[in-house]
Amino acid sequence: MTAAFLKTYAPGSVIHRAYAFAEEAHRDETRKNGDPYVSHPLRVAQTIHDWHLDEPSIAAAFLHDVVENSDRYSLKDIEKQFGSEIAFLVHGLTKFRTLPKTMRDEDIENMRRFILSFSKDLRIVLIKLADRLHNMQTLQFLPPEKQYDIAKETMDIFAPLAYRLGMQKLSGELEDLAFPYICPDEHRWLLNEVEDPYADRISYTKRLIPIVRKALKKHGVRPLSLDARAKRYSSLYKKLLRHDMNFDRIYDLVAVRIIVETVSECYRALGIIHEIWQPLPGRIKDYIARPKPNGYRSLHTTVFCLNHKITEFQIRTREMHEEGEYGIAAHWAYQQEKKKAKRLANWLGVKNGKELLWVRQLRNWQEHFTDQQEFLDSLKVDFFKDRIFVLTPHNDIIDLPAGSTPIDFAYRIHSDVGDQCVGAKVNGKITSLDYELRAGDMVEILTQRGKRPSEGWLRFAKSSLAKKQIKSALNPKPKLSEAQTRKEETLEFRIIHSNRPGYFKDVAAVFHSLKINIFELNNKSDQKLGFAVVTARSEKPSKTKSDQLLVRLKQIPGTKEVNQKVSR
Repeated sequence: MTAAFLKTYAPGSVIHRAYAFAEEAHRDETRKNGDPYVSHPLRVAQTIHDWHLDEPSIAAAFLHDVVENSDRYSLKDIEKQFGSEIAFLVHGLTKFRTLPKTMRDEDIENMRRFILSFSKDLRIVLIKLADRLHNMQTLQFLPPEKQYDIAKETMDIFAPLAYRLGMQKLSGELEDLAFPYICPDEHRWLLNEVEDPYADRISYTKRLIPIVRKALKKHGVRPLSLDARAKRYSSLYKKLLRHDMNFDRIYDLVAVRIIVETVSECYRALGIIHEIWQPLPGRIKDYIARPKPNGYRSLHTTVFCLNHKITEFQIRTREMHEEGEYGIAAHWAYQQEKKKAKRLANWLGVKNGKELLWVRQLRNWQEHFTDQQEFLDSLKVDFFKDRIFVLTPHNDIIDLPAGSTPIDFAYRIHSDVGDQCVGAKVNGKITSLDYELRAGDMVEILTQRGKRPSEGWLRFAKSSLAKKQIKSALNPKPKLSEAQTRKEETLEFRIIHSNRPGYFKDVAAVFHSLKINIFELNNKSDQKLGFAVVTARSEKPSKTKSDQLLVRLKQIPGTKEVNQKVSR
C-alpha cells in the first residue's frame, strides 16, 4: 500500500524510512473496517504533506501509533532510528487518549500532558488534528458508544482547537463529521428541511457567478477563482438555534468567495459588488484591516443580490485564503522561505507570534486548576467553547467565551482590574456588570482603588478564571511570613528520565546533599514508551536552594524533563 505523494520525496529519505518502519510495525494489524492498519498513518501523513509541513512532521505522522500499538518498539527505538526531534513529536502524540464519559484522573492528566506538549511544539497538535480527521471519517465502523465519545470530544475540543489555530475549513469539517453522531435527530430533521432549498441555492449560484465574473472583469479585476459554497449543516443548526429556527433570518446559506491577487483588488472588488447590489446595513466586516484573533483575514459583505435574494460575499487574496483553509500550517509554510536555522523555532510555543499568545496562556492557565474535573470543565468553557472577540479602548483584541460579561473581561485583563471593578462602559455607554458582551464591543472597565469583588458576581461571571479569582478574593488566606509559607507549602517534582539503572538513587542523593527533607519519592517506568517518571514531594526550601535543586536534577545523566509546582 503506497501513496502518490511519497514519490515527491527521494528514496531513502526519512519519509520513506518512516513509512517502511510503520508498515513493518503494523503488519499484523487491521482497522475496524478491515483495511490494513498502515492505511491510517498513511492517510494522516498524506494530510500533513498536503498542509505543507516539514519532513519530521510527516515522518512522525507515519510513526504516531507505533509505540502505542506495538509491543516490539519503544520510544527509544524511534529515537535511535529517526533522531530526537521526531521522537519528541511521537512522544507528544502518545500522551493523549480519547476521554470517556466516565473519566479517571489519569485520563484528564493525559489531557494536561497533551496541552503541555503541543504548547512547546505546535506540530504535535497539527498531526493530532490530521489523525482525528481520518478517525472521524471512518467513525461509522466503531461501536455506537465509542462513536458518541469520540464525536463529542471532537466537537468540544478538537474542532474549536482547529478554529483557534486559524484552520477554519478543518474546524467546520470536524464539526460536520461529529454532528450526526451527537445530534442524530436534529441532523435528520435538517437534511429534510434544507434538501430542496439546497438544490435551489446551487442553481442560483450557477446563474450568479457568471454575472459577478463579468462585472469584475469590466472594472479591471480578474479573480484567481470565483466559487460558492453552501453553509455547513452543523453551523447552520447552531445559527438556527440563535434565530428561533427561522430560516428567513439566515443570510449566509450561500456565500460567494472571490479570490484575487492583491489587497487593493480586494477593496476594489468590494466596491464593485456594492455598486451593483445594495449592502445590508451592519453586515460589512473588514477582517483585513482588523483580523480575527486566530489570524483570519477577509472582507465580508451581505447584499440584496440577484432577484433581491440575500447573498454573502467573501473577498480575499490567495495567501489569505490558504491561511483561512490551513491556518498556522499555511502561515508556517510561508516562513520556510526564510533562514532554515529558524525552521524549528517557528514551531516552539515560546517563539510564535502574538496571534498565538493564547497557546502560551493555555499552558500557564492550566496550572491554576488542581482539581482534575474542574480543569477539564474549565478548559471547555475558557478555551474551547464558542468565542466572542471584544476590544479594549486601545483597540487590543480580547477573546472570551460566548456569553461573557464585563466582569469576565476585567479579570481577563488582570486580577487587580477585576477585583477593583465598579462599573463598565460598552461602546461608550455605561452598562451593568451582568451585561452580555457581543462580538466587536469596545469595553472599558471603571475601577476604584481598594474595592473588593461582590459575591453576586459569581451568578453571572462566565469564565472559570473569573469565578476562581472572585472566590479567591472573597476568601483571602491569612498572610504568612516567608518561614511560615515554606513550612505550610510543599514542592512537587515530576522528573522524566531515560530509566537507566541507579537514576532513582541519584535523585535521592541530590535532595540529601542540599539537606531538603523528602516526604514522598517513587519511580514508575513505562517499557513501551522507553522512559520512566520519578515523582517527589519535599518541604519547600528557600528560593536559592530551590534553584540549586532544579539545576542539579537537570544535570543528572538521563534526565529529559523536570517539572515542579508548589502545593499545600
